[in-house]
Amino acid sequence: MRNIALRLAYDGTDFVGSQWQNLGRSVQSELEGAWAQFTQEQRRFTLAGRTDAGVHAQGQVANIRTATKHSVAKVRRGLNALLPSDIAVLEAWEAPLDFHARHSAVQREYQYLIANSPALLPQLRNYVLHVEQSLDMQAMSSALALLQGQHDFAAFTSLSASQNSTVRRCYRASCRKVELFGQSLIAIDLVANAFLHHMVRTIVGTALLVGRRRMTPEAFGAVLQGRDRRQAGPTASAHGLTLMAVRYPCTMMLETGEQMQSCEDT
Repeated sequence: MRNIALRLAYDGTDFVGSQWQNLGRSVQSELEGAWAQFTQEQRRFTLAGRTDAGVHAQGQVANIRTATKHSVAKVRRGLNALLPSDIAVLEAWEAPLDFHARHSAVQREYQYLIANSPALLPQLRNYVLHVEQSLDMQAMSSALALLQGQHDFAAFTSLSASQNSTVRRCYRASCRKVELFGQSLIAIDLVANAFLHHMVRTIVGTALLVGRRRMTPEAFGAVLQGRDRRQAGPTASAHGLTLMAVRYPCTMMLETGEQMQSCEDT
């Protein structure tokens, strides 16, 4: 058996989410259907993270145990020929047999895009949250900086029985100006060892309260320390969110194949 890993990009607009579900298109079901056509194997992919309906990715990682003899280059080309136009395999590589897309990950990076302008370019409508009211980026930056380090993020998640712990380590939380199609945008970047359900979107929704001057950075910090979801802001819309990258220990990466995914020295 081999263990083949993939880096995926997808437009989440028309998906019910990344994970297989009984109703609607999922990234996993499309990927497994293409794999069955390509290899005649009925196998299950493991994804690094679960993204909700409408959330996009350019760094989702998946792996599959397989008996196929196709090279990783042929796997990438073959899957891209069979997948729908809103999913692409950016890279394929040979992974160690004990590599697990979700359990082996040490960092995940998300980006949330906001257009803070009177009008939004129509071509950005599925990828950017439009906020007309002026936002205080400096205050938002000050608030987000308080997230760095290890904290209990219970205030920023929709709790579920599957979440045994709400403690996570945040490596980076910041906002900056970027430009896309000539439109100035605010990018909120969050990097952590793992994320809770709706954690990024709830952080963004609360940071927007700070940007609108309805909450101070100090009050944002108090929400984090209070661990009460009712004190945080609303969950921001899914369509502004993209999974940018998933990182693994370098010891989990083989140097064969075309794999370019960044790794973390441990």
